[in-house]
Amino acid sequence: MPKILICGDLVWAHKECEEMFSGVADVIVMDSPDRTDFLANLKQGGKYEGIVGVYRHNVSADRIGIFDQEIVNALAPSVRWIAHNGAGYDQIDVAACKAKGIIVSNTPGAVDDATATTALYLTISTLRQFARMERDVRAGLWKSNHKSGNAHDATGKTVAILGLGGIGLRYAELVHAFPMRVIYHNRKKSSTAPDWCEYFGADRLDEMLAAADVLSVHVPLRKETEGLVGEEMIRKLKKGAIIVNTARGKVIDEEAMIRALEDGHLGAVGLDVYPDEPTVNPRLFDFTNATLLPHMGTETCDSQKKMEIRALSNLVDYLKKGRGEDIVPEHK
Repeated sequence: MPKILICGDLVWAHKECEEMFSGVADVIVMDSPDRTDFLANLKQGGKYEGIVGVYRHNVSADRIGIFDQEIVNALAPSVRWIAHNGAGYDQIDVAACKAKGIIVSNTPGAVDDATATTALYLTISTLRQFARMERDVRAGLWKSNHKSGNAHDATGKTVAILGLGGIGLRYAELVHAFPMRVIYHNRKKSSTAPDWCEYFGADRLDEMLAAADVLSVHVPLRKETEGLVGEEMIRKLKKGAIIVNTARGKVIDEEAMIRALEDGHLGAVGLDVYPDEPTVNPRLFDFTNATLLPHMGTETCDSQKKMEIRALSNLVDYLKKGRGEDIVPEHK
């Protein structure tokens, strides 16, 4: 039987993995302590010889690093599929994979609800200044530092969504319940967006930014989106606007964002992601109007199990049908 490699821990879907690959493939678990050992065992005669597909989780980077060109080039010619567990796949060199004939899949949909509710929490916390008040009540300060002028109701405010994919659309549904006005920008109008989601094309992007009380970022990290939310875009937001980011840290120019916090142009930020995780810029800790989370977007047992099963399903579909469902856009 063919062999597939589990590269990164399975936590919730052990039983499902056993059932899915029974009689289909032998499952090998990557146990290399470091990159050197991993690369050595990819070679002929190594314990990973003969694998045809890889299940990958970001936790594997702690031991072997990201799937950069070095690792991709070291994979045997028999490897034709990498099933990544996660919506974002910036830790995989998809260009190198494409050049080698390896298809990469991800797990869209499985992460939508958990990430969208994280963005909702960050939106509410920044509007109402809840994170700061929680810190104060734990310090025995009660409401002594609270200024009502810095807190705002969500109802009636305008949310601008940058990237109305699955996560952005689920977030839109959640904030619409207040109700908040929902406007969005994509490269093209979404065919699945409800009528109450107002589309702003590239020719109206400045108009959208000027109208936003909250800018919620949901675009994937690619070369063309790195630093997308930069000085120019931030300064086109109205004074006192809030930025929420549950996408990837590098999508925002962090220095430009900090400058806007320092001079008061931004009213608050809610961040779940950072450019150099797990390191967080210590300057962010100085802002009492910043709600900060340690990349908690999908950190629930429910979503993580869905993600594991979705990634494994892509791999088993490749083995059975020659193709999985969730191929990343660069490989379609």
